[in-house]
Parts: sequence; structure tokens; C-alpha cells
Amino acid sequence: MYPFLRLANEFREHRNAAPLPITGTHVSHHRCWPWDLDIWRELNNGRTLTLLDLGRLPLARRMGLIDTLRREGWGLTMAGVSVRYRRRVRVFDRIEMKSRLLGWDERFFYIEQGMWVRGTCANHALYRAAVTDETGLLAPVRVAAAMGVAGSPDLPGWVAAWIAAEAERPWPPMDGA
Repeated sequence: MYPFLRLANEFREHRNAAPLPITGTHVSHHRCWPWDLDIWRELNNGRTLTLLDLGRLPLARRMGLIDTLRREGWGLTMAGVSVRYRRRVRVFDRIEMKSRLLGWDERFFYIEQGMWVRGTCANHALYRAAVTDETGLLAPVRVAAAMGVAGSPDLPGWVAAWIAAEAERPWPPMDGA
């Protein structure tokens, strides 16, 4: 089940946090609970993606994106993710999550997130996100302008390489035949 109560708690906890600049870093703290575990007694990889929501959504609020989405009647969707899992996250581990927007291109916003346990990065994710209206995807430059932001920061080389690799990936994927 989606952790609605945890998400509500994140919004409550950060309700008075200062607004962030468009590329500011949102830092939040979480706990790995028994219901977050897989059969190997570590944070389930799918649950990791769900917990990353708990950093991205408050980041979006602090940047002013959520207010813009509400004002314009737009939606937000995730359009892809690449995750590196490097260290185990065990039951009751305290997680420090860092979330930030890296920039955007013609179609997507790119968000970097990491989970840190005892000072070591346990996993790292690169998301691409899209803002939508009833006609489909909106150009990020239009969304940024509605937020009062002009121009994307330069995307790091590793992000540009990921974008290029994703462009080579076949869609729709093979059907297994």
C-alpha cells in the first residue's frame, strides 16, 4: 500500500521549510520499517522507489512546482528512472534522502535522489519527470516560465549520456517472440 500517512507527515514536517531555488536540495529523513523489507530482510527495491516519492514531492512543493501545477490545472508523472543500489538498507536504519532538480531538456525534467545510511550512499536514482495537461506532455520551458524561471542549468554529462542511451532503447520493447 502507498505510504499516504508517511507522505502527509513529510508535508507536515516540512510545511515551514524555506522555499528552495529551482536547483536547491531538499533533505529529508526516513526510517526503514519492517513492512519496507523484502525476503532478504533489507529495503525492497520497489519500496525504495516509493520512498523516493517522499523526497520528490516535498521538493516539488518547496520549489513552487506544486503551487504552479494546481494553479494551471496540470499534472505530474514520472517518465523513467535509473537506480543504482550499492549498500543494503536494513530494518530500522535511518535514511537521509537528498533530492534535487538537475535541469530539463525539450521534454523532461531530470531529478537526482540519493539515500544515505550512516554517511554512505546506499542508492542513487535519476528520474525523468513530465508535466501534463489534457493534451499530453507540456514543454518544460513552459512550466519553468510559469514558475518564474528562465533557462535550464546545464545537465551534467552523465545525465546527457543517459538521455542519449534512453533514446536508443527500442519502444515498444520486444514481445519475447
